Amino acid sequence: MDLAQTLQFLDSAQKSGLRTVLVTVCGVEGSSMRGPGTIMGVAEDGQFAGSLSGGCIENAVVSEALDVLAKGQARTVRFGAGSSYLDIKLPCGGGLDVSFHVIEDAGFAGACLASIVARAPFSIATGIGGAAHVAEWRKASFDAVSGEAVFGHYPAPHMQIIGHGAGVMALADLASAYGCTLRVLTPDKQLVEQCAVKRITVNRGAGNKIAVHHLKQTNQTELLQSDAWTATVFLFHDHDWEIDLMAAALQMPHFYLGAMGGRRAHEFRCEALLALGVTQSQLDRIHAPIGLFHSSRDPQTLALSALAEVVRTYEETVWDARV
Repeated sequence: MDLAQTLQFLDSAQKSGLRTVLVTVCGVEGSSMRGPGTIMGVAEDGQFAGSLSGGCIENAVVSEALDVLAKGQARTVRFGAGSSYLDIKLPCGGGLDVSFHVIEDAGFAGACLASIVARAPFSIATGIGGAAHVAEWRKASFDAVSGEAVFGHYPAPHMQIIGHGAGVMALADLASAYGCTLRVLTPDKQLVEQCAVKRITVNRGAGNKIAVHHLKQTNQTELLQSDAWTATVFLFHDHDWEIDLMAAALQMPHFYLGAMGGRRAHEFRCEALLALGVTQSQLDRIHAPIGLFHSSRDPQTLALSALAEVVRTYEETVWDARV
């Protein structure tokens, strides 16, 4: 989720005339906080963005990156188990193979950011030529001998929240803090104003801002927007508001669709959706009651429960797509 911030740092550093190094986790032995494909950016002034281990090796990584800049030659370094850095241990007991490449292509970070803004899968390839943006998702690979590697990246989760009540703002706050892009549809004018005042924004250099739309009718399905990496969450106490919107949302690409309400409310919802032509297989994919843990009586707990389920489903979706 910190991919965009790291790329924005690299893009800004390059535009400021600083030479930069792309640092990539290429291999993991044992347990590790970060997986293969995780990146960190280091500028020649010693500033950096991104994290490879939660703080255990970052200082050593910066030193290696500056040495790579000085000598102009890419390298792969082992940290943790089996490393020549005897004084640096990873608490998890694992080992990381980390590659260092001077970024020669002035458009590299900008091209990656453009893919993120467009919500398009892309890959980062590293090798003799440095670091390159690839405008498609590729399966992860790493050749320890040549040092060549490629890692694909999927879009971050986008959350479309449709509903009214305090739970909408609570979920928007949490999802924003997590790093989701946001879209809110609500018939509640007060909620629209609250979103405008709070200006919920995740400043990650990739257009991650909230979009708020006032629902005036229950059948304003044209306001829906969704892609394969969208989670659509319905938070209505008045379930008559959701039927037409949910029927349309189920026809659109998404990785998650969930709805607030108990089992009786869901039975009513399913009967109404079936009458509109929604299939049973589509109904079976609705997460209802919403959340990892149920019977949530306050907005904050409901929001936390819903976000946790969305994140878990996103991680499962990404894993399935990778394999």
